[in-house]
Amino acid sequence: MIKNFFKKAITNYKNRKIFMIGNSHVLNMRTKYNAVRKLNDLDYKIFSQNGEDGIIDYFLNRLGIENPKFVEIGIGDYSECNSRFIFERTSAKGLVIDCIEDLKNKISKNINLWKGDLRIVNEEINSNNIIEILNKDSFLNELDFFSLDIDGNDYWILEKMPNNFSKIAVIEYNSVFGPDLKVTIPNRENFNRTDYHFSNLCFGASLRAIIDLMEKKNFKFIGTNLTRCNAFFLQTNYLNKINIEISNLNNLKNHTNSNIRESRDQQGKLNYISGEDKIKSIYECEIFDLNDHKIKKIKNLFDKS
Repeated sequence: MIKNFFKKAITNYKNRKIFMIGNSHVLNMRTKYNAVRKLNDLDYKIFSQNGEDGIIDYFLNRLGIENPKFVEIGIGDYSECNSRFIFERTSAKGLVIDCIEDLKNKISKNINLWKGDLRIVNEEINSNNIIEILNKDSFLNELDFFSLDIDGNDYWILEKMPNNFSKIAVIEYNSVFGPDLKVTIPNRENFNRTDYHFSNLCFGASLRAIIDLMEKKNFKFIGTNLTRCNAFFLQTNYLNKINIEISNLNNLKNHTNSNIRESRDQQGKLNYISGEDKIKSIYECEIFDLNDHKIKKIKNLFDKS
């Protein structure tokens, strides 16, 4: 018990230090937001996996949202995710969802749950249950921020969302699929990227597919983070609130040329493949081509020989 007490105290101290440094950076950056023109100049990590925290704060600040209502799907143990800094800073109302074991207990080790109104759903999300879960606590009403990152059926879940479901949205995409194809994994319950292919590279949807879907829901693609894994969208009703350059949809190559090397070999060890070897390693995998609504092997879309 004493050991757990000191472990919790050390964790709280580290988290507080991270928060204070991050909050200081954000407050300093806010004085410069009027002059910022490039999205990636805002890239800054506090509790997010990459630089999402800095970009998210820019959008919230420009839209004048002081106490955001948020939903984040795919949060792990809440040590690294896109809504944690929002919760820590504003004591906001939010809903977080993941299917990992003992989720609430793991989250409580990283944050103080009493600090805000955080609803926790420990369930595997799919296209059949997403709307019911969000409606249960009215999280489809006046939502400010939405984040989706489950390494799987992201596209099919997003497809079920209504138009204008949030003011700001961050959606994970798979850069391995490249800049032009509109593809996603087939809609399969209990999808697991490791089980689907040992490389961990065949998951989610292409950036082009996500952008096309979000446009139908009245969102504008603004850009991506520096690591080329998360796409940022703003509801079109709020575009006049920002002054940064919006990405050109005719050339998405700069948003898919990721240098991340997270692929695995058949023994589950990192093998650090890069470039075209990434897509070649999953040529035999099946994906859903959204242009003609058919399941195809990847090699049929990429192999030009």
